[in-house]
Amino acid sequence: MTTMNRPVQTDDVRRDLADRYPPIADHALVGDGETAALVGLDARVAWACLPRFDSPAVFASLLDADRGGRWDLPVQDLRSSHQHYLPSSAVLVTELTTGTGTLRVTDALLLDGALEPRRSVATHAFGRLLEVTSGTVSVRSLLRGRDGAPVEGAVVPLPGGGERRLHLSSSRDTGAEHDLGVGERWALTLSWRGEPLDLGADALADALARTDEAWRRWSAGVSYRGRYADLVLRSAITLKLCDHHTSGAVVAAPTSSLPEAIGGERNWDYRFTWVRDAAYTVYALRRIGMVEESDAFLDWVLQACTREDGRPDVLYTLDGTFPAAEVEDEGFEGYRGSAPVRWGNGASGQLQHDVYGEILDCAYQYVRHGGTLDDGQWEHLERLGGLAERHHLTPDQGIWEIRDTGRPFTYSVAMCQVAFDRLARLAEVTGRPGRAEHWRTLADEVRTELLDRAWSEEDGCFTEHLDQPGTLDASLLALPLRRVVDAADPRMVATVDAVARELSAGGGLLFRYLHADSPDGLQGDEGAFLLCSFWWVDNLVQSGRLREGRELFESLVARVNHVGLLAEEVDPTSGEFLGNFPQAFSHIGLISSAVLLARTEEAGT
Repeated sequence: MTTMNRPVQTDDVRRDLADRYPPIADHALVGDGETAALVGLDARVAWACLPRFDSPAVFASLLDADRGGRWDLPVQDLRSSHQHYLPSSAVLVTELTTGTGTLRVTDALLLDGALEPRRSVATHAFGRLLEVTSGTVSVRSLLRGRDGAPVEGAVVPLPGGGERRLHLSSSRDTGAEHDLGVGERWALTLSWRGEPLDLGADALADALARTDEAWRRWSAGVSYRGRYADLVLRSAITLKLCDHHTSGAVVAAPTSSLPEAIGGERNWDYRFTWVRDAAYTVYALRRIGMVEESDAFLDWVLQACTREDGRPDVLYTLDGTFPAAEVEDEGFEGYRGSAPVRWGNGASGQLQHDVYGEILDCAYQYVRHGGTLDDGQWEHLERLGGLAERHHLTPDQGIWEIRDTGRPFTYSVAMCQVAFDRLARLAEVTGRPGRAEHWRTLADEVRTELLDRAWSEEDGCFTEHLDQPGTLDASLLALPLRRVVDAADPRMVATVDAVARELSAGGGLLFRYLHADSPDGLQGDEGAFLLCSFWWVDNLVQSGRLREGRELFESLVARVNHVGLLAEEVDPTSGEFLGNFPQAFSHIGLISSAVLLARTEEAGT
């Protein structure tokens, strides 16, 4: 399906779609380390893939309001709603106020035990405890399947057929509406592995309390106590919710195909693990005390990327394997008419040369923090360095994964230089001084060539591609973060200012690049990319512009939703969230910038 074949959205159509689809920001995330779900301000479960992040979507009303499947708790005469997490927890509370009373809904994917890396404590059950706290409330439980029809009885079919089923248990008749008074409760439990989990109200309350305790104990291990500590902790919990506890992989986001522009075709499946994200994630997690999660992710990355002797993949499944082919789901209309809906991600087969530097940076962090490399692992890492040496000047699809002819992206070349630099450092710390000299020489040569060919005297800044003045992209802001060039270098300062000027979306927001100047093979535009603005904060702080960096950071974190979550992008006109949600990269950016600001301010006192 292409943009040209889709009907134009008139004002009437847009209004109708907006009425049928709540804002992306009006949702909170619950999860158990194997999967996650989005719960709306109206208590609707609008997204859940079961039993894993990358399984078919059981509830996907965000992608098709009629046929996506959902779990509603409709109340009579709803007047307002409020939603919050329990402190230091991923247990969610939604309060629905009607004309006659208030209903509190406590939601969680239930846990059984302490949260520990490489160990699942999921009970494979979604618990929902309803309790009236004032007055009386009339409420139903209405679960609809992927065909849009109400599900009758206790057995819920999974998408795609087969023998596997979900089991819904309830302490009250699910076929009726119930008038609940103050203190009256209703327990609902949806389970999907083993015997059905049938919990009464007291038992479910106990299970929710144990789940809350598990999250609070885990949160106590987050070491950051500086300014913005509440936002950092919420971001840490959100990353943990995107963490596949058994393997150590971190999904980019738990959703698929939430659009980067309403009505556009830039809709991607993010329920995979990108090698690129790994080094940033590991760095951010370590800075706030999440050392075990960091180590688990490092182990996962190195295992996934050293299985074969050929070119490493750009992204992997939770199991470290190559994803299935990308397909378009013609049965779904897409969020607010934004088709196509995609499952799988075609970027997995692209050429992206930055992957060599990402893997080797992960390996360096692994060894730097106590890990060891045997001769076989070292040989494989050197093979990756050899691939970077052969291909670092050849065109690729770049960090933004363009679906167009490859180009010699500055960021890709820079990350190959990072590969050589990290190999040199690895050789030094692991007792291989002969190899260190080779890789250090290469790193220095490539860095000199890179900064020469990426610099444009005409533009007065570094450019998106080597030897091609006139275009910018926001990945240039990552060069100091990867130690390719110092943030205080006058050339980098000029580049930061150029990016801020030319790619500005207003309000402290940045576009990744301008599609008119940098074609990517797709139709339409996209929102402002939040991670790029956090990179901008880091550049300002590292170059000594602390006040500007703090003000920019505060403008960005003011955009978190009602429960502290961030999406991938923001519509610069309306301020609405766009793209998959919540986005791990955005929360990684928030953590890194908050820690950098705090440390810089502390050092200056």
